[in-house]
Amino acid sequence: MRVKCVICDEVGQLPDDAPLAKTLRNRPIHTYMCDQCNERIADKTIARIATGNFVFRRSSHSIENNF
Repeated sequence: MRVKCVICDEVGQLPDDAPLAKTLRNRPIHTYMCDQCNERIADKTIARIATGNFVFRRSSHSIENNF
């Protein structure tokens, strides 16, 4: 299955029987991000958390209390 990263527009290839490929086929709202963009966003998020100014926005559901 051909996929395109939503951030950098890099075209990639996923095996047709991969779980992510099935998710993208069955739920069009889900988007694909390449490994480089995913890693870059994760690193920047960790850096923002380390500054102490990052606030997690969570819902008020009772299940969130255990998170």
